Amino acid sequence: MPADDIPVPQEPADTLAAVVAFRRLADQLEDAAVEQAMRAGWSWPQVAEALGVTRQAVHKKHAKRLIAAGVTLRRRQ
Repeated sequence: MPADDIPVPQEPADTLAAVVAFRRLADQLEDAAVEQAMRAGWSWPQVAEALGVTRQAVHKKHAKRLIAAGVTLRRRQ
């Protein structure tokens, strides 16, 4: 979808609030998807590749939360 086709609120504050809301939603979706993948036995490199980031980045962002949630994480072999 070209940027010209995206409806943009007239007030900058409304536009910026929408950006913040979309970022929060995207973060929540990422958290849920990573947890689902790890519970399904995916490795850190698989998750990282799917997200387009490094293994280290995805591990740093998600490992503590996943451990706290009781997810068994795969170790490097």
